[in-house]
Amino acid sequence: MGFFVSVTLEDVRKVAQLARLRFDPAEAERLVADLNQMLDYAAALEKLDTTGVAPTSHVLPVSNVFREDTPAASLTQAEALSNAPSSGFGHFRVPKVIE
Repeated sequence: MGFFVSVTLEDVRKVAQLARLRFDPAEAERLVADLNQMLDYAAALEKLDTTGVAPTSHVLPVSNVFREDTPAASLTQAEALSNAPSSGFGHFRVPKVIE
């Protein structure tokens, strides 16, 4: 397959500009090295023979354990609001956060 290419300093600068990020020259060089190291690792993984290996979505054999969704008794509105520090008109009152 071999679709991995190396990242250049110009690539890092272009992506940084698009993302509105600023890096000093030393940071940009370090990013080039780090990204190329990641691509090298991915290229090495690509060479592995995975014939007969089942795809996995999780490293452990887990499954979701759901209970049946059965209706049950719930709190009344008055009970739900009984411990609220402030309530009014049947609702919780909270401090204004948007002006």
